[in-house]
Amino acid sequence: MGRAFEFRKARKMKRWSQMAKTFTKIGKDIVIAVKEGGADPENNSKLRAVIQNAKDANMPKENVERAIKKASDKDTSTYKEVIFEGYAPHGIAIVVETATDNNNRTVANIRSYFNKHNGNLGTSGSVLFMFDHTCHFKIANKGQDVEELELELIDFGADEVFVDEEFIMIYGSFENFGALQSKLEGDGFEILASGFERIPQNTVSLTDEQVEEIEVLLEKFEEDDDVMNVYHNMA
Repeated sequence: MGRAFEFRKARKMKRWSQMAKTFTKIGKDIVIAVKEGGADPENNSKLRAVIQNAKDANMPKENVERAIKKASDKDTSTYKEVIFEGYAPHGIAIVVETATDNNNRTVANIRSYFNKHNGNLGTSGSVLFMFDHTCHFKIANKGQDVEELELELIDFGADEVFVDEEFIMIYGSFENFGALQSKLEGDGFEILASGFERIPQNTVSLTDEQVEEIEVLLEKFEEDDDVMNVYHNMA
């Protein structure tokens, strides 16, 4: 059928794979949120945030409802959130966030990825200090005065506010997530999505060959179903 068809097919399969991975992550987030705070979004701010993210990712409503129902079942095991730290080749720091129902399996997998790709799994705290833990909110842009909004949100822990045609992004430290969420919800802003990131304080520049080598390792992490997020300090 030709190379054009094969290219379109490969691109579509990659998009479907990424979508499935995103839905799997959100499903785990729902289980964790429900186990911690119950199945009612009105009384569970963490679950509200996950549902908003599900909408932003175009996850079907029935999938979300099914995940909440499943998470409410006493027989459904919860996921333990575990962070792994280590180094990729060329001194690149790596942080891997996981959510697992089998810690032994996850530890073995993460260690094997590091070992097979010339990296090494570190101890707790070995690289985490190199990253700032931040939160972010994506709200609908309805013509708000962004400068006024930023000044107002600073008191609730916002560090930066950026505007786009369709949405506004608000960034703050991890510790201020709850205060910002309450403020935005209380003022009636439409929160489209929210989440957390680990931003490297400094980055390391590499050659194209070195970047390719590390991207192979990053891909192995991202393909693992237990892995939720991967952060690095590669420029």
